Amino acid sequence: MKLKRHELKEFLDEKVELYNQPSFIKCDPISIPHQFTEKHDIEIAGFLAATIAWGNRKMILRNANRILELLDHSPYEFIMNSSDDELQEIGNFVHRTFNSTDLVYFLKALRHIYKNKGGLEAIFCTYQATDSLQPAIHELHKIFFEFPHEKRTERHVSDPYKGSSAKKLNMYLRWMIRKDNKGVDFGIWDTISPSILSCPLDVHSGKVARKLGLLRRKQNNAKAVEELDEVLRSFDSEDPVKYDFALFGLGVYEKFCAT
Repeated sequence: MKLKRHELKEFLDEKVELYNQPSFIKCDPISIPHQFTEKHDIEIAGFLAATIAWGNRKMILRNANRILELLDHSPYEFIMNSSDDELQEIGNFVHRTFNSTDLVYFLKALRHIYKNKGGLEAIFCTYQATDSLQPAIHELHKIFFEFPHEKRTERHVSDPYKGSSAKKLNMYLRWMIRKDNKGVDFGIWDTISPSILSCPLDVHSGKVARKLGLLRRKQNNAKAVEELDEVLRSFDSEDPVKYDFALFGLGVYEKFCAT
């Protein structure tokens, strides 16, 4: 699809307006944190939902709601007031390769972060670069796995310094940071500018980006995220990841790459 630069931006802006609407919430993992009003509950529910946000979307929502059930629908209070033994007794859980062992470790790590590190926002605020949150994602990975854990659990917190696109964490950061007057993204982390967010890059958004000529790299990795960031920031330097709605909507709802 060959469009002039201004035509491409106009096309994508129209798609943002189409999909960045409250109707987007219901069938998306962002619906999980939207069940809460307290900041810490939103953060933790969102983080856990984003962690398992791969595969069939109905399954993602079903299993994310299962996690909320296990946490008595009070994620922050549950994590902060539970002992290691109590966390260890949490019920069976599995979402593809993410299982009860992973979930228990995640709860312990999140408790450590909120008790000793000032919370998730504090980590990303402390380690953000002037133009990127990828260094902060790397630091989160290090902090998250400070305790003894099974090596396999590390796969569920991506590290861009190891080449990962960190799709799920970039999506989570969009939820928490992006100021959205449409009521979709929360924008509750005022300490970080939406201008340094990176687009969540997955199979759907990658295919659409390549078809539109926004991305040349063939692999959805950290370098591809940098390349796409540069283009999207040239379209809107203050809110570049709003185009995630356009790329996702074109790929998933309009089957753009099948046409």
